[in-house]
Amino acid sequence: MLQSKINTDLPVRVNSLNEWYRLHSATAVLEHALGNADAGKLALVSSFGAESVVLLHMVSVIDRSTPVIFLDTEMLFAETLVYQQEVSERLGLSDLRIIRATQSALSTEDPLGQLHKRDTDACCALRKTRPLQRALAGFDGWITGRKRYHGGDRTSLDFFEVEESTGRMKVNPLAHWTREDVQTYMEENRLPRHPLVAQGYPSIGCMPCTSPVKRHEDIRAGRWRGANKSECGIHFVDGKAVRTGERA
Repeated sequence: MLQSKINTDLPVRVNSLNEWYRLHSATAVLEHALGNADAGKLALVSSFGAESVVLLHMVSVIDRSTPVIFLDTEMLFAETLVYQQEVSERLGLSDLRIIRATQSALSTEDPLGQLHKRDTDACCALRKTRPLQRALAGFDGWITGRKRYHGGDRTSLDFFEVEESTGRMKVNPLAHWTREDVQTYMEENRLPRHPLVAQGYPSIGCMPCTSPVKRHEDIRAGRWRGANKSECGIHFVDGKAVRTGERA
């Protein structure tokens, strides 16, 4: 089903879905998203980060042919790239799409690979936001691994939401999960952990903009440390990149 055909009543349907599924499990939400034609064509967008394997595993059980989009910013940790290959092979993901910025854009906007040092927003837009929007052009919506316990503007996250900047549906099956839920699922299903987690990285992004986190700190404190920035820009509010503390 094409995106243009399902967006007219999307806010109404999203509210109805959130009410219907508010007491349901993450698996039930994901099964609906992947199995109901009314949801349209969806892709899972995964960073293959610290907690990504949970949702990847769920998708592999429900429908391993689900398109999985992985954004390779070409600034990721080597451990992430190896982990991505290992997890994809182990779970048998049959439609993995590795997306990168175009070489022409990189040559024009960041020829020396130093853009992140002077403008992190521009770097994220170049290497993540714009490539993702191109990758999602043929989809009606996408599935994310965001959770309320991550804090910031995610604390009121629902299972289903409307991405107002594009009119797509976003599905967050793990929205209500706690950190303990994530760990329990990984242990019970014997899922491989990202190697950097043991080194103090509970949230993992690009190497230049990710640092270890201390026990008393927020789980995302190591992302863009010292900057008024908590999202890379692929998640929007009113068409703008989310910032912790900017919304009342």
